Amino acid sequence: MVNESPQGTPRRRPRMTRRGKLSLAAGLVVVVAAAVLVPLLLLRETPAPPPPEKPTMLLIPEGWRATQVYEAADKALKVPSGTTRQIAEGGKLKLPPDAQGNPEGFLFPATYPVYKKTTPRGLLDYMVRTAHERFGADRISAGAQRNGVNLYQTVTIASIVQAEADTVADMGKVARVIYNRLAQGMALQMDSTLNYALGRSTLDTSHADTRTESPYNTYNRQGLPPSPIDNPGEQAMAAAVEPPPGDWLYFVTVRPGDTRFTASYAEHQQNVREFNETRSSAVS
Repeated sequence: MVNESPQGTPRRRPRMTRRGKLSLAAGLVVVVAAAVLVPLLLLRETPAPPPPEKPTMLLIPEGWRATQVYEAADKALKVPSGTTRQIAEGGKLKLPPDAQGNPEGFLFPATYPVYKKTTPRGLLDYMVRTAHERFGADRISAGAQRNGVNLYQTVTIASIVQAEADTVADMGKVARVIYNRLAQGMALQMDSTLNYALGRSTLDTSHADTRTESPYNTYNRQGLPPSPIDNPGEQAMAAAVEPPPGDWLYFVTVRPGDTRFTASYAEHQQNVREFNETRSSAVS
């Protein structure tokens, strides 16, 4: 079709040349290529980091012995039984010189995170480091000096308090009994230390048990046992550092929640008889 220009000159409709068609096609190719390129670039971006590893939690209760800690650590770390104990007894932990390589008392009771890369040595170091931080405060050092004992002996006393006290409220009085008996040169006669020597936990102690040959038998040996008998918590440690005043020399837990402290041996014997009667009734 031919159009007339305003001047009357015929005007042709623009037609696409072969070259123009090729140019347009090339332009389409570029557009399409650009559209394809965008998602390819997105695929090459750095992937998002994985979420942080969620650890499992290992609870070490107050009063656990080192052997119990080792067993729990082996299970939490999924290593062969005895692995943690072997490392603990390897002599490389940062313990007080008095400990002579024995970590008992310094595997601080707490809840510890366990990751896939956690090792027995790393976990033990964490426990010992925490104990030094909690037990190395100036208040505790000053209290130990005031009581005439060193830090290691204070931890040993705290471990006995942890094992013997029926309630937190009794801890201070138990500690005072220990200090009073030490001051008078009396044997401590604590069932907890004898149980440690025999590798057990029981309320029943026989006369034959009290004749056991062991440095932990405080029935036939004076003074403190050679090491802590468990891993005490902060409340037991506080009781060992600042026990209340009192003249108590004896105590017995007649029944749960009923621990009786006295300075009279005759009164203590009566309390022990009541304890034995209560135990006999419970067994029956």
